[in-house]
Order: sequence, then structure tokens, then C-alpha cells
Amino acid sequence: MTTALITGATAGIGAAFARRLAADGRDVVLVARDVKRLREQATELHDRHGIEAEVLAADLSEESGIAAVEARLSDRKRPVDLLINNAGFGNKGRFLEVSMADELTMLKVHCEAVLRLTSAATASMRDRGRGGVVNVASVAAFVPRGTYGASKAWVVQFTQGAARDLAGSGVRLMALCPGFVRTEFHQRAGMGTDNIPGWMWLDADKLVAAALADLARGRTLSIPDPRYKALMGVVKLAPRSLLGGVSSRAGRKYGPQ
Repeated sequence: MTTALITGATAGIGAAFARRLAADGRDVVLVARDVKRLREQATELHDRHGIEAEVLAADLSEESGIAAVEARLSDRKRPVDLLINNAGFGNKGRFLEVSMADELTMLKVHCEAVLRLTSAATASMRDRGRGGVVNVASVAAFVPRGTYGASKAWVVQFTQGAARDLAGSGVRLMALCPGFVRTEFHQRAGMGTDNIPGWMWLDADKLVAAALADLARGRTLSIPDPRYKALMGVVKLAPRSLLGGVSSRAGRKYGPQ
């Protein structure tokens, strides 16, 4: 039996990963800030699927939180075979409307934590000759859209670069780029979603199934829906000046993810 560690595990995409991996028979290490929700989730997954569900309360916007998860990933006696770096959030507002403290917190969670946890996980995975990492980014990575989009673009570039460097080691890395997903993401950021067209919403469980299939195929980038694949194809062809204006208007209307 193998073990998966999921950050941001108690809601949305992270919770969907936890459900799917537990159903597949993997033990899980659930990482989030809310101890009560973590324990409830761990109990439910254990009772339903008969797997071991470990709880690790950690805030990845703080040094102590990142260090605690690094230590768990580096524990050679309890190896983690799959890391899902899913923790993240959005800030409401344009550049200069969001405080510098909040901008830096976003970079710590989206970039520093992803870098450090990926490094801790893959070091031991490489020694064992097997393992996988999924770093959750966003389709916002491909359009000019403030700190959120920039941080997710970093996740994509970092993941694909690391995947090339570890090619042949038995360790797979993949950046997952979803669009709008029905989660707590927008609510937590104070963003309205009433104007988002229904066709743009994705189901978290279907998204996870597609992502894991892409990881098994050895892909380093996953855009897990034909609708968004088509949209990203248009994005690649659009002039950057035009794309920037459209992205800015859409971002203010719909939020960052």
C-alpha cells in the first residue's frame, strides 16, 4: 500500500484528490489548517475505505507550517509516494489594491511552499526510484493576470523544468491547470460567482480523475477538460496586448481562478 500527501486537503480539489486516492486504496496524509475538519475527514476516509488517514495541521503561509510538512515528506521510515501540492488562495482586488503583506503571503504559499515541498518529496522519491508530484496551478498561468496568475505561471514553469531534470529517475512531476471549479475558493476570497457562465464550471471529482490519468501517461502539464484546452489554444494565438485587456476585465468580473 502506498501513501499520498495532499495539502489543502479539506475542501475543493484537495478533498477530491483525498477521496479518489483513498478509494484507490492509498493511505493518505491530510494537510490543512483546520484541525477539526482534518480529523472529521480522516475518520470518514478511514471508515469508508479502510485506509490509514494521517492528520497534519499546518499553515503553509508560515515557516513552521512549511517546515512541518517538509519533515514529514523527508521521513524515510514513512515514505510518501505521491505529493499533491494543492493549497492556495486568491486575493480580491487589482494590483496596489491588495496589501503587500497579502501579496507576499500568496507567493509564500504558491511558490516557496511548492518549491520546498516538491524538493523534500522528490529527494527521497529519486532514491527509491519511484514517485509522483502534482502541483496544482491554474489556467490563469497562461494569461497576464496579476500576482495570482504570475504565481501559477511560476508553478507551471518550475514543475516542467524539474520534470525534465528528473527524467529517467522514476519520479513524475505534473502541473495541473484547472479552470473554474465548484469549491470554497471564491467564497473565501470574497468573490462573487453569479456571473460565471455555467459551461465554465468543472466538477472536482472528474477533474481529479482526468489529472491522475494524465500523470499515469507521463504528462508534465494537464488541462483536464476539452473546453479549457480549446480556450487555451485561442489564448496562444491571441496578441498579448489584446489578451492583457481581456484578462484584466474577466479577472475583475470572475475572480482569479
